[in-house]
Amino acid sequence: MAANNDVNGGLKNHFIAFLGEFVGTFLFLFFAYGGTQTANQTSQRNPSIVASPDINQLLYIALIFGFSLTVNVWIFFRVSGGLFNPAVTLALCLVGVVGPVRSIFIFIAQVLASITAAAAVRGLLPGDAVLFSCALASGTSIAQGLFLEMFFTIELVFTILMLAAEKTKVTFVAPVGIGLSLFVAELMGVAWTGGALNPARAFGAEVIGGFRGYHWIYWLGPFMGAVLAAGFYKAIKFLNYEQVNGEQDLSAEEIQIRDEKKARKKEERRRKQNFAHIFQHGRMHQHHANTRNGGVNAADDGRPNSAPSYTGPPAENHAWPHSASTIRENGDFSRFAEVGSQDGIVITREQPAEQYRLSGERYVQDANAQNRAKTP
Repeated sequence: MAANNDVNGGLKNHFIAFLGEFVGTFLFLFFAYGGTQTANQTSQRNPSIVASPDINQLLYIALIFGFSLTVNVWIFFRVSGGLFNPAVTLALCLVGVVGPVRSIFIFIAQVLASITAAAAVRGLLPGDAVLFSCALASGTSIAQGLFLEMFFTIELVFTILMLAAEKTKVTFVAPVGIGLSLFVAELMGVAWTGGALNPARAFGAEVIGGFRGYHWIYWLGPFMGAVLAAGFYKAIKFLNYEQVNGEQDLSAEEIQIRDEKKARKKEERRRKQNFAHIFQHGRMHQHHANTRNGGVNAADDGRPNSAPSYTGPPAENHAWPHSASTIRENGDFSRFAEVGSQDGIVITREQPAEQYRLSGERYVQDANAQNRAKTP
């Protein structure tokens, strides 16, 4: 949802994020506040007095919040991340997507924008009452309101973490899922708590309309939900949840490409094992041949006799007993030495690395042919 790069850059970037978050939060809440004011004013309903919920009215308010969030997140997620909510900011800071300094800038922007949006709606729409503030329904206790706000916020924040913070193929349409999650929470929340899910949303409205004694639940509840959602997200990340259903984001073509890569790696391992087997077999064959010919002292652990040795080409009529005797320890079979003897003198010669590669079968074929030729 927000870029992880200051985590998150210098002062200029922080200012741009502040500006984008201020404008984005203002637009989101301006339409959300205005839609709520319109719905409540049309029915002359005060949100603090709930007799019987009007389903059409609740649906209207839930829709205006959900759609306003969807549109504005889609606009501003490239600028500031499109958070618009201090609880979301806290969650993204806890999981490391947004840095602490950036979080402070964004938090200030969100609070200021909420007050500005509330003042704009109050001044532009007719009527004396502020009908878009959050209030507990009649019969709803403060404890109930606190935990309802917590669970509503868990739904919203975890959706953001999985669709936006967690980069997948559906990240580009994350605003749709985020807006729908708010819509779902508001369908239930508007009637019982006012459906804040956002400390800034509740704060801006009450700065203009007056504070209630239980206003604190609209801060503590969403923050509790944000911490729980972030904790669960980090827990499943630690447990590598991606391995449970790892093919969920893969198309049929991508699965085929992945399987082909696995097959190539398996074939490469097979060739390495075959190569190592041929190499070891060749060394043992050469050791026994030299022992029989007197070129190597069997009792001396394969060390040459006292005959002098030199590096150079063999005689023209000399038949090389080809046997790879050197190999790099890291498994890169890129250089080999051919060992032979002529007139009691040990002769070695290194072959160019290009002649024998694991990508081909030349060495294996040569070694097999030479071993068959030496077999009595």
